[in-house]
Amino acid sequence: MVNWEDYIVSTPGVICGKPAIKGTRIGVDLILENLASNYSFEDILSAYPRVAKEAIQACLAFAADSVRYERLYAKAS
Repeated sequence: MVNWEDYIVSTPGVICGKPAIKGTRIGVDLILENLASNYSFEDILSAYPRVAKEAIQACLAFAADSVRYERLYAKAS
């Protein structure tokens, strides 16, 4: 598994300090939204040529780590 800390950074003043791919202004949230919208890795790589496949994997690893110890509850329907 890729180490997300090698690819993801949060810098004050760059996209309001939101987590982003190092060396870009591409937020982790944008990559995750694209994946949730059924974009493939290849689609994302084509749309954002400065993003490496490992950076996309790092976004997923970051998301997993971000919720690993959170208590989330499903909404009753």
